[in-house]
Amino acid sequence: MSASEKSLSKRLLGGAAVGALALMLAACSEEKKETASTAPTETSATAEATTTASTPAAPAASEAKPAETEVAQASPPAAAKVELPQPEGTVDVQKLLEPGALPEMALGEANAPVTIVEYMSMTCPHCANFHNKSFDTIKAKYVDSGKVRFIIREFPFDPRAAAAFMLARCAPEGQYFPMISMLFKQQEQWAAAQNGRDALLQMSKLAGFTQESFEACLTNQKLLDDVNAVMQRGAKDFGVKSTPTFFVNGEHYSGDMSVDVMSALIDSKL
Repeated sequence: MSASEKSLSKRLLGGAAVGALALMLAACSEEKKETASTAPTETSATAEATTTASTPAAPAASEAKPAETEVAQASPPAAAKVELPQPEGTVDVQKLLEPGALPEMALGEANAPVTIVEYMSMTCPHCANFHNKSFDTIKAKYVDSGKVRFIIREFPFDPRAAAAFMLARCAPEGQYFPMISMLFKQQEQWAAAQNGRDALLQMSKLAGFTQESFEACLTNQKLLDDVNAVMQRGAKDFGVKSTPTFFVNGEHYSGDMSVDVMSALIDSKL
């Protein structure tokens, strides 16, 4: 490996990336907090029976009132309606879907009625939370059924995020999404590791990389330039400032989304 290649690898995976990670944490969107509703207190039929047994007999007309109250209390509360997030703006869908510097990484039918484009960073904990907790359910419910086409685009905030994206791009054909999933599930082990290079190397070997293919991927200057070009286009042309950022049929939404919120948003477009 040449001196310039070693320099590139060090920039991508060196200890300085730990400092960059702190900057990334500030850049990521804040997670949306949902207020939990308080469940109504149900009256215990057993407790009521005990109270009735210890109370002197009352006129027959008054005995019907507790029964009516019990029936009313037993009625289940209405299901809470999910509040849809408000878009931060819209972009031209045709422009959004124009080819970029790298081949599109997409799942789902090309003619699906809803298209979601997500800009994300591999070291962003909010992105990891969405992909670890919500993505698989959304994929099974909407992508696999032909209702949604889901596209991932790179928006790395630091050198380690760029390196992770490069490795996912270098993975064997069809392994981009599994590699992304593995790296998100293990994010804490490599994103802030003292030696990010060794941590990523060990995970890459599990995905079939050798020492040589790992080094060749991370010293591919054109690939790094293309990953950065995807990020720069997202920022310049579509106003992406934080991750995750979703474009749902061209509408701009920032921040992590739960399964319920994204499901309601998709349903509103169908």
